Amino acid sequence: MKFFIDTANLEQIKEAQALGILDGVTTNPSLMAKEGITGEANIINHYKAICELVDGDVSAEVISTNFDGMVKEGEALAALNPQIVVKLPMIKDGIKACKYFSSKGIKTNVTLVFSAGQALLAAKAGATYVSPFIGRLDDISTDGLNLISEIRLIYDNYGFQTQILAASVRHTMHIIDCAKLGSDVMTGPLSAIEGLLKHPLTDIGLAKFLEDYKKGN
Repeated sequence: MKFFIDTANLEQIKEAQALGILDGVTTNPSLMAKEGITGEANIINHYKAICELVDGDVSAEVISTNFDGMVKEGEALAALNPQIVVKLPMIKDGIKACKYFSSKGIKTNVTLVFSAGQALLAAKAGATYVSPFIGRLDDISTDGLNLISEIRLIYDNYGFQTQILAASVRHTMHIIDCAKLGSDVMTGPLSAIEGLLKHPLTDIGLAKFLEDYKKGN
């Protein structure tokens, strides 16, 4: 399973990269705004900076909600760097734009996916990634992980190459559960990724090793 970090914070991206397990980055307008990145020129420069930090794919989201606008924005974003993946909303024009970009060999990430039917349409349109938002489904008392399972079954049934990118990952167990269900990618905060490092028995064992070492010196 690929590990993406969901942030626009360059320091967090550097820290995840330093672990040696980072495969890519996802961002969105909300994450950009959280870091104080506003205005088209600043956002473009920030995407460039992210691409310089990582080797893998970097999802860059369009703002337009109509086909022509998405194509114009997406082509400009894709021209920035081969690592850029054009992030499109799961709406009718978003699917049309996905088909357009896939025919041009431009990578896409269809986002804001909340049903298996939406994921099926994205795959039919040739999406590189599809992003089901599991945490937001959990927020409304719906099983987000079940959606991952449904999409995995459908994609395997028909040999779709679209990668399942589990998004809105909130905590470490989300990562483990997505890995069990066969999600191709997860994207979440650095805290969720670093949570995989933690186990009390590891801490106890290390403390014991160090204590015994000191006794012998």
